[in-house]
Amino acid sequence: MSRPSTRIESAFSKLKSESRTALIPYVMAGFPFLDITPELMHAMVDAGADVIELGVPFSDPSADGLVIQRAGEKALALGVGLAKVLEMVSVFRQRDTVTPVVLMGYANPVERYDIKNGPGSFISHAARAGVDGVLIVDYPPEECEAFAAQLRSNKMDLIFLLAPTSTDERMAQVARVASGYVYYVSLKGVTGAGNLDTDAVAAMLPRIRQHVSIPVGVGFGIRDAETAKTVGQVADAVVIGSKIIQLIDNQPRDTAVAAVHAFLKDIRAALD
Repeated sequence: MSRPSTRIESAFSKLKSESRTALIPYVMAGFPFLDITPELMHAMVDAGADVIELGVPFSDPSADGLVIQRAGEKALALGVGLAKVLEMVSVFRQRDTVTPVVLMGYANPVERYDIKNGPGSFISHAARAGVDGVLIVDYPPEECEAFAAQLRSNKMDLIFLLAPTSTDERMAQVARVASGYVYYVSLKGVTGAGNLDTDAVAAMLPRIRQHVSIPVGVGFGIRDAETAKTVGQVADAVVIGSKIIQLIDNQPRDTAVAAVHAFLKDIRAALD
């Protein structure tokens, strides 16, 4: 019996048939305004996003640079927790039943959610809200097989990060449990750090693909259309986060959505 196909698999399958690279923008849920997130997500799709990564605010984000840390702090101050994030996905799903949504965050909020609402409630509530994938930065693959299987049975994918320092053994471990796509962190360090070495990315991807048969997205350090285009020639997806957060920080509400739409439209045009 074949595994249930997920929205993420469908999206990548369609893109592959069109020989196109996926555009995956990231935004922190509840930033910079409490109720702006579903509207921002729709604007991203309208500008050409294929998958949306939605950050779950957390007080101690070990892999996030200052830009995303501050966005998370602001969202937390507005009262955004995991339950609120699932609500936002539900609102988005009222108008969009196609675009995959991936929650990106840390183990603590997920585990707290299950403690508060009962074992397994995060997965069932996320599936009901319309979540398609989960990327939990501090979940090692060797401890995730049961979690991955539960997600799969609810038509959700478990996505993992790989880094320039990842060993062949680590890639093989990830390949055993990951589904949907893997996210290659193209820089050593936190989000938003440094300048991207596109030659190093191009050299690394064949090595990853020796182990991983699902699509490979590349993120961290992609800040403009030119870099996106270069990375898009070797990767299956381009992920952009910190630049979007910077773009909407301190923007008035009525221009924030338009600014993201215009920025992503340029990226989409470059990728195509």
